[in-house]
Amino acid sequence: MAPRETCIGSVLCLMKALVLSGGAGTRLRPITHTSAKQLVPVANKPVLFYGLEAIRAAGITDVGIIVGDTRPEIEAAVGDGAELGLRVTYIPQSAPLGLAHCVLIAREYLGDDDFVMYLGDNFLVGGITGLVEEFRANRFDALILLTKVPDPTQFGVAELAPDGRVVSLEEKPKDPKSDLALVGVYMFGPAIHDAVRAIRPSGRGELEITDAIQTLIDGGRQVRAHLVGGYWKDTGRLEDMLECNRTVLETIDRSVRGDVDSSSQVLGRVVVEQGAQIVRSTIRGPAIIGRNTRIVDSYVGPFTSIYHACHIEQTEIEHSIVLEETTIRGMSRIEDSLIGKRVEVAPSTAMPRAHRLMLGDHSRVSVAGA
Repeated sequence: MAPRETCIGSVLCLMKALVLSGGAGTRLRPITHTSAKQLVPVANKPVLFYGLEAIRAAGITDVGIIVGDTRPEIEAAVGDGAELGLRVTYIPQSAPLGLAHCVLIAREYLGDDDFVMYLGDNFLVGGITGLVEEFRANRFDALILLTKVPDPTQFGVAELAPDGRVVSLEEKPKDPKSDLALVGVYMFGPAIHDAVRAIRPSGRGELEITDAIQTLIDGGRQVRAHLVGGYWKDTGRLEDMLECNRTVLETIDRSVRGDVDSSSQVLGRVVVEQGAQIVRSTIRGPAIIGRNTRIVDSYVGPFTSIYHACHIEQTEIEHSIVLEETTIRGMSRIEDSLIGKRVEVAPSTAMPRAHRLMLGDHSRVSVAGA
């Protein structure tokens, strides 16, 4: 194994990133039947881009992205990474066989460089620059991020010694030894490659990264934990997406670059992107209206993100995310919703008066009473 280098003047030499974007996103179906879960927008920016920007802000420019069935969509969005200041290499994964499997198939790309492994659907406020510096300065073999959660049975869980050392890790335990869950951001040295080759698939049929890190611990390697004090969320469910959207919208500054007519009101911290039109409508922030979206005779309430090229007419909508090229007309009230691409929502004019729905698999609908 090549020796790890100590950098003078920069802690970021010989460091890459491995971003995982190959999952199926079953908890966000039906949206993810046709879209990569990592590209669902939060405040009109794909979740994946928040992670890529955090990686670039930490001074890391070489990024390998693990891709699966949604590879064409990921590649179309990210390209070669140049617009984000990155050099991107795509690494195909034939099936979602576990986080450690991602490290295994990325071996040639990663070489013996230190790397950040970042789950593409995770949302971490505050970036990773300080964590990267901590990892490199201490020459750890692994640095894991932990946060307290109310239900640790849904996560990888860490047990810490009184002095803060990582004692054990377990994936989705029935009887958790702590409430400290693994956040989807990891720092690894090259010792992880021997560890992922040493483990066997779990009962779920996956190569678990928790088993690989446990192998490092059992082998006397330096594995340390960092407790995340800020905001973190795995954006795997509707509720998580809406919460992340709220969190980001609370930080935006007012910016009105689109057209707002004299009969409209734009109140508070609202972003109206270029090419958008607000006609006889009220937008109450925090909210964001995407490029070339048209809002007519409508109310858009707080914590709402409407993506590009949408048409909203005679509708009230609040605390929701609307994806691109969607049309919503004549709806008295929509809230707490995630509406996909090129969707059309409108009242029925046919008699008898009734709800008429065409819904894909795994859809969820809540209809207000008459």
